[in-house]
Amino acid sequence: MQALDALESAVERRREADRDEDELASRIQALGADRSRLADELDGSLVKSRKLERVNREIAERLDGAIETIRAVLGGAENSEAGGEDDEAGEDDE
Repeated sequence: MQALDALESAVERRREADRDEDELASRIQALGADRSRLADELDGSLVKSRKLERVNREIAERLDGAIETIRAVLGGAENSEAGGEDDEAGEDDE
């Protein structure tokens, strides 16, 4: 009878071990699926990040060009105002 009880206990331990292995295999499979999903999301994020960096550089270049144009226009306006005052002063001297 003790041998039969020992055998039943061994069989039960084996079943538990098999269940644990199945659960572990299931967890490993789930982790692999999560890893793949996260890798895809990371790749997508990297693509978006690079695209945003490129657009940011383009915008910065356009802003630099616009700033230079505005400075040139303002500089020309200041020079013509200064020149206009000199011309008027010159006309008064004549």
